[in-house]
Amino acid sequence: MKVAYILATDMAATFKLATMILPQLEAGNHGADVGGMFFFDDNLYSLRKGESIGERLAKVAAEKNILLMGCDQCALRRNLAEGEFTQCGSGGVTPKDVVDGVQVGCFPQLYAALAPTLPDHIIPL
Repeated sequence: MKVAYILATDMAATFKLATMILPQLEAGNHGADVGGMFFFDDNLYSLRKGESIGERLAKVAAEKNILLMGCDQCALRRNLAEGEFTQCGSGGVTPKDVVDGVQVGCFPQLYAALAPTLPDHIIPL
């Protein structure tokens, strides 16, 4: 079974991801193949370069081919991307100061990135 996570609620990255999902992925006993994670709002801060959660996640994502994507508008608001708000949703916003492998975009970019290996379930956290 392949899943994708959307981290949208407060502390989803610092609690659910960091203390449950990430340790399971690192140990190889998560129970599902994770195809991608999409980060909203302050959950993006966990992807900053140098953050323990983000650095660990980037390593696992590279090993397991997991998409890491942040909301482009959320990233711009937190100075974790470069571009203009008018570019949101177009693919024209680029990430900055985040761990390796992180992309930014909106739903059109998320759908395109997940299309080659569609998840069976999308789980909002």
